[in-house]
Amino acid sequence: MGYRTHKCGELRASHKGETVKIAGWILSKRDHGNLLFIDLRDNFGVTQVVAHPQSPVFSILEKLRIESVISITGEVVLRAEGTTNPKLPTGEIEVVAKEIEVHSEAEVLPIQVAEGYDNPEDQRLKYRFLDLRRERLHNNILLRSKVIASLRKGMLNQGFTEFQTPILTASSPEGARDFLVPSRLHPGKFYALPQAPQQFKQLIMVAGFDRYFQIAPCFRDEDSRADRSPGEFYQLDLEMSFVTQDDVFNAIEPVLSGTFNEFIDKSKVDQPPYVRIPYRESMLKYGNDKPDLRNPLIICDVGEIFKGSNFAVFANAVEAGKIVRAIPAPSASSKPRSWFDKLGDYAKELGQAGLGYINFAEDGAKGPLAKNLDEARLNKIKEVVGLKTGDAVFFTCDEPEKAAKAAGYVRTRIGEDLGLIDKSLYKFCWITDFPMFEYNEEDKKIDFSHNPFSMPQGGLEALLNKDPLEINAYQYDIVCNGVELSSGAIRNHRPDIMFKAFEIAGYGKEVVEQKFGGMLNAFKYGAPPHGGCAPGVDRIVMLIAGEPNIREVIMFPMNQQAQDLMMNAPSDVTEKQLRELHIKINAPKK
Repeated sequence: MGYRTHKCGELRASHKGETVKIAGWILSKRDHGNLLFIDLRDNFGVTQVVAHPQSPVFSILEKLRIESVISITGEVVLRAEGTTNPKLPTGEIEVVAKEIEVHSEAEVLPIQVAEGYDNPEDQRLKYRFLDLRRERLHNNILLRSKVIASLRKGMLNQGFTEFQTPILTASSPEGARDFLVPSRLHPGKFYALPQAPQQFKQLIMVAGFDRYFQIAPCFRDEDSRADRSPGEFYQLDLEMSFVTQDDVFNAIEPVLSGTFNEFIDKSKVDQPPYVRIPYRESMLKYGNDKPDLRNPLIICDVGEIFKGSNFAVFANAVEAGKIVRAIPAPSASSKPRSWFDKLGDYAKELGQAGLGYINFAEDGAKGPLAKNLDEARLNKIKEVVGLKTGDAVFFTCDEPEKAAKAAGYVRTRIGEDLGLIDKSLYKFCWITDFPMFEYNEEDKKIDFSHNPFSMPQGGLEALLNKDPLEINAYQYDIVCNGVELSSGAIRNHRPDIMFKAFEIAGYGKEVVEQKFGGMLNAFKYGAPPHGGCAPGVDRIVMLIAGEPNIREVIMFPMNQQAQDLMMNAPSDVTEKQLRELHIKINAPKK
């Protein structure tokens, strides 16, 4: 029979009376004196095994440690009445052990594999091969494989063709830090691991391939975050020729919703078309450019209402060019004073001087601001913010970017505190119309605000005739539940427009040719209008799995210091290796 006739998640009541052979790891042992129960686990599930004391199997199982690998031959029987386990697909049966093969005896475990133990993360990463045996994490990795298969199927159904782009490439002059690879054959020169296949996928369009995609590995030497893994990550990279922004949206929306629909109740997932929100509107209403639309709260600008009011702090700030944002708190009037004070302390943690508020209680408006505002202004605030008696409202006041950002964080905090966010929903949106340029106060110059290779709205004419700070680009982000899944753009495929855009940002023609000569050279020989995006695979799986940390959906992640504790990377190399690469180490003194 080899190692097994059935998998551990396969046996059912219909197999009663059959002699079977199953193989796996010992998940748990329960010695009831006259019976020994074993939960045997493999990749496909768990089966309960029972051994009687008179069986020669009993003494062997009794001595084996948890996580030892065995095969059990025995008869499938129905569990006694009252002992079935409805949580397991195999919960109606058990296997009475008759024979055993011990394939591998486990030593004492350095971390616990059973669910319910909170192992330190450094130990989990060091012994990741054990950590991956835990049911939740094991299922996350299996889910990841299924998600990638679903995305690939969706792309093929949309008429895309899968291609692979180089891993060893040239260092990029823009973006995050590169991971560099020294060249043995070309002393003193380096390859770089691609931060993304950006230039290659655009060149694929220039080469005449119409719709490209790949599940692409990307490498960036950047700090870790809860939704970003240091070192490497994967994205659904795609590019399309002869497309507008709408064409890109229409192509990718069915793929994303289709994948989420496979693993989530369809009624909980936004279906195409997704909401489209211009960048400036998003910053006003939500305080950021990746809004969580499950939160119903809408931020409002109320600076005009405070202008000339008796509340001098806000009135003077508005005259000085600052803004006031209002964040509603529906039905929060009955909250204790401590709740209002805690939100004020939270605002101070965000760098604000505090957080003003008005409580529209049944017996009148209350709070630090209410006594300094006349009835007309109070009523105007209720009207503009959409408040009713029993609601409260909070205010941030600062420079535009700081006030908007703080209001966004406070909006999230209020939504969570008041239980307004339905965690079971998946709300998608596109953020569009990003500014092409922004003013750099530190350097006193105009800079690109997002992606320098995007097509400006209005093309060359806009660059020649409009105020650069009023020009938007065909740039867009796709967001789900406050998580940015992807940035994308309609590309600037014309050298004349590219030269002008870089000129506005202070780059001469010779600098552009030096840094981006490969792309420019390709565009000179006929480039189609093209665009695309690249949703992050790791983030998609993280959302579907309901995990707050991206490391929980990556098989072998690095820690927050970009170290692989299991394989001991990065590591020292030998002097011989360094000599072959013509490299000398100049490490900082400890």
